[in-house]
Amino acid sequence: MVFCSLSCSDSEPEAKIVMPEYFQPVMDRDSVEGMLRILAAGHSTFLGSEYGKVNERPVMKVEFDYNFSVGRHEVTCKEFNELKLLQIPCDNDSLPATNVTFYDAVLFANGKSVKDHRDTAYSYTKAVFDTEGHCTDLEGFVFRPETDGYRLPTEAEWVLVASTGWNPDLSWNAGNSDYVLHPVCSVKKTGNTLSRKAVKEELMLCDMAGNAMEWVNDWLGYFKDTTILNYTGAPDGGSLGERVVKGGSYRNDLTSLNVYSRGDIYTVTSSTRADYVGFRLAYGKIANATWLSSDGSANGSRVLSLVSSSTMQSLVGTFSAKLAFRNNVSGNLSFVNYASGRSTVREIHDTLSVYHPDISPDGSKVAFCTKSEGVSGRSELYVRNLDVSGFGLVKLDVESAAIPRWRVTEDGDTTIVYVTDAGNNKNDDSFKATSTWQVSFANGKFGTPKKLFDGAYHGGVNEKLAVTGARLLRAKVARKGETLASSAKDEVWYNGEQACNVSLSKDGSARTLFLDFGGKTGADFVGEKYRTHQRLLIADESGKLVQSVAAPENYTFDHSEWALRNNWSDKENFAVATLTDLEGSHVRIALINLADSSVVELIEGDDLWHPSLWIKHSGHAGEESTIDWDSAGVYLGDGHNLEQARYRIKIQKFWEQLDRTEVLMVGSSRSEMGLNPDLYPEWNMLNVAVSGIDGHRDLNFIRNYALKHADRLKAIVFSVDLDNWRGVEDHWALIRDFVPGYIYDENHNHWEDGIPEGFVDAVREAYPAEDELVEQFSERGNIWSASRGWNSDPVDVLFDSVFTDKQLEFLDSCLQEVEALTDIAAEKGIYLIGIIFPQAPQYANTGSFGVYGLQRSIAVEKIQWLNDLAKRKKHFILMDEYKMGYHNYADEMAYNRDHLSSVGAEYITTRLVDVLKGLK
Repeated sequence: MVFCSLSCSDSEPEAKIVMPEYFQPVMDRDSVEGMLRILAAGHSTFLGSEYGKVNERPVMKVEFDYNFSVGRHEVTCKEFNELKLLQIPCDNDSLPATNVTFYDAVLFANGKSVKDHRDTAYSYTKAVFDTEGHCTDLEGFVFRPETDGYRLPTEAEWVLVASTGWNPDLSWNAGNSDYVLHPVCSVKKTGNTLSRKAVKEELMLCDMAGNAMEWVNDWLGYFKDTTILNYTGAPDGGSLGERVVKGGSYRNDLTSLNVYSRGDIYTVTSSTRADYVGFRLAYGKIANATWLSSDGSANGSRVLSLVSSSTMQSLVGTFSAKLAFRNNVSGNLSFVNYASGRSTVREIHDTLSVYHPDISPDGSKVAFCTKSEGVSGRSELYVRNLDVSGFGLVKLDVESAAIPRWRVTEDGDTTIVYVTDAGNNKNDDSFKATSTWQVSFANGKFGTPKKLFDGAYHGGVNEKLAVTGARLLRAKVARKGETLASSAKDEVWYNGEQACNVSLSKDGSARTLFLDFGGKTGADFVGEKYRTHQRLLIADESGKLVQSVAAPENYTFDHSEWALRNNWSDKENFAVATLTDLEGSHVRIALINLADSSVVELIEGDDLWHPSLWIKHSGHAGEESTIDWDSAGVYLGDGHNLEQARYRIKIQKFWEQLDRTEVLMVGSSRSEMGLNPDLYPEWNMLNVAVSGIDGHRDLNFIRNYALKHADRLKAIVFSVDLDNWRGVEDHWALIRDFVPGYIYDENHNHWEDGIPEGFVDAVREAYPAEDELVEQFSERGNIWSASRGWNSDPVDVLFDSVFTDKQLEFLDSCLQEVEALTDIAAEKGIYLIGIIFPQAPQYANTGSFGVYGLQRSIAVEKIQWLNDLAKRKKHFILMDEYKMGYHNYADEMAYNRDHLSSVGAEYITTRLVDVLKGLK
C-alpha cells in the first residue's frame, strides 16, 4: 500500500496510488469541502508502543463505529487570518498556522462552524487572552462530541489516518528543512518524486509526519491493554492539564518521527505555543464517545469543573475553597480543591458508596455515610482525608449512623452530629423511634458517641435549634433562657407542608435553608406559583420565611446545603445545590449567593448529588496594606503550564527561606533533578531550579532575585547548558507572560531595598500551584527521580548540532552575562559555581556536544573560555562534570540521556560540597 503527500510537476513519471478502502475522496452528503472523508466505521487502529515512554504504553486498540472528515493539510496562515479571530505573522500565506495555543485552535474551529452555519463542538464560559491576543484559557471548557461541527481530530482519528502508508521520508524534518516551516503539501522525495497527476488534489493528505507538529483534541491520559470503542482521550487534563500533540516538525530528526509519540520535549498544556506546532481540522460527531480515566476505567461520562480557581476566588473571596460531592454514576466521592491551581474534579475510587459528604471545619477531611436522606435502613459513617489518596479512612463503630454534619461546640471541640436513620419523618411514632447523636473526632479517631435527643434531626444542630426535613420541616427549639440539652420543644414548621433538603446555617444566625414541593405557603411568600424545588427557601430562627431564590430557567434545585466558611464571623450568604434539568437528571452543581440571588454553575456531569462547599477565611480581607494584593506574589494564573507552576512553587520557597538560605541552586531541569539540598542540611541549601533550558531566564533570576537579596548567600550554583543556550525558546517570557506578580516585582526593582510587610503572606495566599506538584518537592526544593540509565531515551540529537550565527551570539551573550554577574557577586562576597552536567557518554561518538546540539569543536572553545574566566575571576568556579562525554557517572546515576537520577544527584552534590569546603 502506498500513500503519499506531496506536490510536484506534471512532467514527472506517474506512480500508482492505492488508497485504503475507508478513505472516501468523493463528495457526498456528509462530506465537507477541503476535507477527506474517512469511512472509519468498522475499522480500528492502535495507539501507543511497547517501547515508548510511560504515557505511550501499553499498546491499546481503538475501534470506530462512526465516520468523520479530516483536513487534507494543516490550517494555513491565510485560512487562519481570514477568520479574523487573531492575526498571526506569516512569511507566506501557504505556511501552516503555528505558534498558536490549543485554545486558539478551538476558537478557530468554533469560528469556522459559525461561519459555515454549523453547530459548535466546544463550549466555554469565559476566554482569557495574553498580551498578544492568544487564548491561554477557556473557563468552563467542554468538548461536545455529539455535535456536528468543526473540531480537532482525536488522537485515535489522527493515528488511523496517519498510519496508512506512514513515510517520514516524505516530510520536512531537520535533515531537509533548513530549520524553517515550508508551505503545506510542498515536500518532495529526493530521487523518486511522484507526479501531481499521480496524487490528485482531492486525494492529498499532507505533512502528517513533519513540517509542523499538530494539536489533537485529547487531554493526555494513560492507555490500557484493552480495546476501546470511539476513544476520545482522558476526561480532563488532571492536575497538569496536559495535551497531546502529534507528528513531529521541521526541527525533528528523521529517525525520531513516529506515529505513536504524544508530546514534545517539554510538557504540553492548552496554553503552550511554539512556532513548530500547528493543527488541522476534523469534522463529524462522535455519538458514543468513550473516555479513559486515570484509573483505567472506560466510560462515556465526564464530570467537569466549569469555573477556574481565580473565578472561585472572585466569587467567595479566597482560593482556599473545596467542593465535595457524590458522583451518582460511580457512587464515589468526588471533589475540587480550588487552592490547587487547576480546578480539576478528582474522584476517590473504592468500593464505598458515598452519600452526604460534609467537609470538616479545617477543610482537611470529609465525613460521609452510606444511606441517602429519605431512605430507611442501616447506614455506616466514615471519615477520610479530603485529598487524592483518600487515606486516613476511619469508620464509626455503631449500629447505624447517617447524614453526618461537622459541628464545633461552644467549648471548641470538633464533633460530628449524626442520626440513627435517614428515612422520612412524616409519621410521629417512627420519627421518635430514631435519635440524634454527637461524637467527637480528633487526631484521626472517633470519641465516644453521645445521644443528644430523640428524633432524627439531620438538617443541623446548634445550641438553640435542631432541624430536619424529608417530608416535614421539623424543629427542636430551645425554650427561652435554656439550651436544647436542658429544655426544648418540638415543632412542625412551614404549616405542615412537605419540605426536604434542610440545612441549618453555622454562622450563628440560625437560618434554615430548604426546598419544598410548590406548596401554598411558599407560593404566598413568593407571590406566584412555582414547580417542585423551583425555589430555594430560607427561614429565620422561628421558622418564618425571610428569603427565596429562584432556580435558573429550565432547572430546579436539589440537595441544597449551606456553605461552611471557616473562621468567619459575618453572616453567611453562600449555599450550594444541584441543578436538575427537565428530564430529572442532576447535571450541575451551583453556587448560590444569597446576597444578590445569583446562581453560578460550578460543575457539570451526568448525575451529581449532595454537594458540600468549604471556604476558608482570607487573612487579608479588609486589612489596609502597602502592597497590592491583586498583584503581589501572584506568580500564576488561569491557563498556566507546568513550567510556570513549578516556578511558582520555587519562588515561594525562595521568599519564605530568604533568612536562612546560604547556597542557592538555580538553572534548568538538570539542576532541578541533579542537585539535592537535603543531603547536607548544615549548608542551608535551596534548589529553585525549574525545567526548561533558557540561559536568559536563569541568569535573570540570579541578577534580579538572588543577588538583590543576598544577605546570607555564600554561593549561587547554576547549570551551564551550552547545548541549548541558543535562544530559540524564551522560557522567561513563557513564565512571566500575563502573570502580574513578576511585573509587580519589576516595577519595584525586585524589592532591592527590602520586601514590604505582608509580602510573603501575599505570596502564600496568591494563585496556587497544583497540590500534586507541590508534594513532589521537599521543603528545600529537592525532587526524587528514578535510575533509568543513559539510554532510557534514544541517544539522538533533537536539534541541528550546528548553531546559527544568531544562536552563537545568544550563547556568547549568556557567557558574557555570567562574567558580569561574577563581578556583582564578588562585590557581595558570593561565589558563582557553574556546573556542566553530565549527559549520555554515547554523545562522545557523535559530532554533537549533547542532546540539543552544538558542534563539539565549538563546545571545546566555550568550555575553554569558562576555564579562563575561572582563572581570571576567583569568585567564579567551573565544575565540568560532563568532560565531553568522558565522565565517570555510571548508568545507575542517570535518569535519561541528559538528566541525573537521585543516585547521580547524591554523587554530584557531594562533589559540590567538596568545592564549597575549599572556599573562604
